[in-house]
Amino acid sequence: MIRKGRPLSGSDSGRYPDGLRDTTDGSPDSGDPFDPFESFEAHDRAAGRGSLRTRSASSPDSPGHDSQTPSDVTYTRSRRQPGEAKPGQSDEDDSGKSQRPTRSLKARALGYLSRREYSRAELARKLKPYVEETDSLDTVLDSLEAENWLSDSRFAESLVHRRASRLGTSRILGELKQHALNPALVEEASAQLRETELARAQAVWRKKFGQLPQTPAERAKQARFLASRGFSGATIGKILKGIDDMCDGD
Repeated sequence: MIRKGRPLSGSDSGRYPDGLRDTTDGSPDSGDPFDPFESFEAHDRAAGRGSLRTRSASSPDSPGHDSQTPSDVTYTRSRRQPGEAKPGQSDEDDSGKSQRPTRSLKARALGYLSRREYSRAELARKLKPYVEETDSLDTVLDSLEAENWLSDSRFAESLVHRRASRLGTSRILGELKQHALNPALVEEASAQLRETELARAQAVWRKKFGQLPQTPAERAKQARFLASRGFSGATIGKILKGIDDMCDGD
C-alpha cells in the first residue's frame, strides 16, 4: 500500500521554491536532498562530495596518489656511455687506479709458473708483450732457471704425463718440438712413450669401441680414429688384429 505524502503548503513552497530544502544553512532541519530518480554521482556532486573515482583520479591531495594518472607517467632508462663514470664514482677512484704499481716482469712470470709448468720458449712468448725498455727478458729467464722456478725438463715430464693417456707418441713428440726443447729431452721422452704405446693405444681403443671390427668399413673407421690420436701404424695393426689378446693368452 503506497501512502501519499503531505503536499507542500504555500509557505513551504515560498521558502523552498524548488521543492527542496536548503542544506547549506547548517540548521537542524537540514537533510540530504536525495531524489529517487537522480543518479548516485549527480547526487554526490550536489552534496559537494563527488564520486570516489573522480576524487581519487583528480585530487592531487588524495593520499597514495600522485598528481598524474598512471597513463601520464613515462618511465625512461638512460644508458651509460662508454668511458662515462658510474654513478657515485669520483675522479679520485680513477686516480687511485692509475697510481697502482705495475707488476714487474719477474713477478708476472712467477704468477704464470705458480699455475703450471712452462717451457722457456713458451714463457718468453707470454712475457714479451710486457717487456719495457728497462727490462731484459733473457736475464729474467736465466734468473728463473737458476732459482729452479723454470725447467724444460720438468715441463717435458708434465706434458707427457698430461697427454700420454689420450695421445700417441707422434702427437706428443710434435708438441714437445714446438717448445724448442733440448733434443736430448725430446729423445728421452720418445723412448719412454714408445715403450708404453701399445698399452696406451689399447686403453684408448677399448674406451672408444670395445670390440674388433666386423667389416672393412668398421676397420677403416677404427684405424682412422687411432691414427688421428697419433698412434703408429704398427700399433694400430696389432690392436685391430687382436694380436695383443693372443699374447695375453699365452
